[in-house]
Amino acid sequence: MNLRDIDVFNAIMITRGAGAAANLLDTSQPAISRSLAKLEAELGFKLFDRIHGRLVPTREGELFHAEVRANLVGLDRLRLRAAQIKEVGTGTVRVASLSALGHGLVPRAIVAFARKHPQVRISYQVRTSNVVRDLVASGSFDIGLAADEVDTSGVLHSVFTTPRAVCVMPRDHRLARKSVISPSDLDNEPFLALSPEDTVRLAMDKIFAEHGVRPHIRIETPYGLTIAILAAKGMGIGLVNPSVIADRMIAGIVARPFDPPVHFRALILRPPDGINSALVTDFVAELYAARNSLSSES
Repeated sequence: MNLRDIDVFNAIMITRGAGAAANLLDTSQPAISRSLAKLEAELGFKLFDRIHGRLVPTREGELFHAEVRANLVGLDRLRLRAAQIKEVGTGTVRVASLSALGHGLVPRAIVAFARKHPQVRISYQVRTSNVVRDLVASGSFDIGLAADEVDTSGVLHSVFTTPRAVCVMPRDHRLARKSVISPSDLDNEPFLALSPEDTVRLAMDKIFAEHGVRPHIRIETPYGLTIAILAAKGMGIGLVNPSVIADRMIAGIVARPFDPPVHFRALILRPPDGINSALVTDFVAELYAARNSLSSES
């Protein structure tokens, strides 16, 4: 059996005539008759009796049509779903991000994307970079943003952003008067540090050692957002990705450049199959637009 023959049979059952079915399917009556004969031969039983030039469904035809109707409902759903996928891709975009980009940059992209695609569901998680990598590598998520220290085997990856780190501190901090913060400014200064394995933390430790500086590390955390919040509460000074303080999300702090420059480096990750739906492509474009807008504001 093929779907064309099934469609012909269904059209005859609906219209109760070969001629009307031909008009419905935009074909000829002989083509309808050939298709029906072929289907009956394949099934091994008659679907219609020919009575006075009319097609009258047999008992077997009625029973078979009940099954056809049930299956055609599912087929119609498949056709509708295929049309939706053709138009906009799959109906959900799954995104995971490290914290540094997860509270400023990515939400900007989500807002812009959602305005253009209000019918699309977005699944979004802020996780550690290693978890982000695993979610993408497994195919559970379509897009990931992670720090450059993650294992990139099993994922497609490219550099997404390399912003210059900034020092955050309370507005009334004595260093807030300076336009640029240097290593000597941080000697014995209460310091909010990133985790020891973080590449920016490693770069800072090297700079401190080269300048003979020893900050007073009060708190270690993997999250720049936590550093910014603690800085606002007067707990010290720390280096963060500028995306962390985008859109003035945290009140009571100021940010100053650090010299020599230290750069965060984030990767954009994709599953190993590399298949892009229209929606994923559009969302990636919004991520880059958000990145560019933040760069122009800094």
